Amino acid sequence: LALVVFLTVSCDEKEDKKPNVIFVFADQWRAQDIGYNGNDVVKTPAIDKLSEESVVFTNAVSGCPVCCPYRASLLTGQYPLTHGVFYNDKPLNPNANSIAKVYKQAGYGTGYIGKWHLNGHEQGEPTAVGRKKFIPVERRQGFDFWQVLECTHDYNNSFYYGDSPEILKWQEYDAIAQTKSAIGYINEKSKKEKPFLLMLSWGPPHAPYQTAPEKYQKMYSPDDIEIRPNVPDELREKVRNDIAGYYAHITALDDCMKELLEAVENSGIKENTILVFTSDHGDMLYSQGNKKKQQPWDESLRVPFLLRFPEKLGTAQKKIEMPINTPDIMPTLLGLSGITIPETVEGSDYSKVLT
Repeated sequence: LALVVFLTVSCDEKEDKKPNVIFVFADQWRAQDIGYNGNDVVKTPAIDKLSEESVVFTNAVSGCPVCCPYRASLLTGQYPLTHGVFYNDKPLNPNANSIAKVYKQAGYGTGYIGKWHLNGHEQGEPTAVGRKKFIPVERRQGFDFWQVLECTHDYNNSFYYGDSPEILKWQEYDAIAQTKSAIGYINEKSKKEKPFLLMLSWGPPHAPYQTAPEKYQKMYSPDDIEIRPNVPDELREKVRNDIAGYYAHITALDDCMKELLEAVENSGIKENTILVFTSDHGDMLYSQGNKKKQQPWDESLRVPFLLRFPEKLGTAQKKIEMPINTPDIMPTLLGLSGITIPETVEGSDYSKVLT
């Protein structure tokens, strides 16, 4: 009888174990520039391999394709006119019902590494000053582990804060250093019973385009770059140079993802971990004659989006053409995690579509 009771409890505990969540997102990586989406020039072997085991959202969109509105929608599951962050450098209300607070209430450890861009700045304060300020605990939206700077794109001279106002420096190209830190977090947390939510926010491949480590820049020649037909003729030479540097950043990030995926595998948590790879928005790169983002075109709006969760979804690739928008991410992750979705959330829970 005791043996039967023990086995029953063990099975129930296994069934009730919440999944870990690792959410990795780049800044300004458009959907068109990745191998699994048909780009034969850019080198993304690790992410292409991940796509073979994932749900691939072929029409993932950043509904308000700007850094801060995306991030606020990601954290709250709300649309920009609700959460109030509808342009860059506007602060998110520290009392927002965020994804980290909800997971934390469900018993999760929470961690955030990299670019934040939700603290904003004081009225009259220069934007550059606000982007370098220390972010106190009460403005971290429920994240406990914290290695963050509000915003920088100086990837080889990049700084961050932990729990104290002492500013620290990433000792190499920041995405590589941040990924190493994320791997350390995964290795530590995977040894414990408590599940975790980790967000890793890379600054590249956002401009400046020519600042990836040299070995990645050597992989691309402007002469080999294919230009989208909607780029005006007079801009094509400039675009080739920019895209060569853009791709160098992308391949550096792909190597980071390779290391991260190996850490998840080696830690033994792959099966019961929801792993997402995406981007906050795209990059026009002179398509339609426009730069950057915040434009109603595919290059600005569409982003890569992969979701792998072997325990519930298996490891065979599935493609979903239905659009998924930024406010849908939080409720979908909560749905897959078996956690009640707060009434403050406006996005749609697509977990049943996935399962």
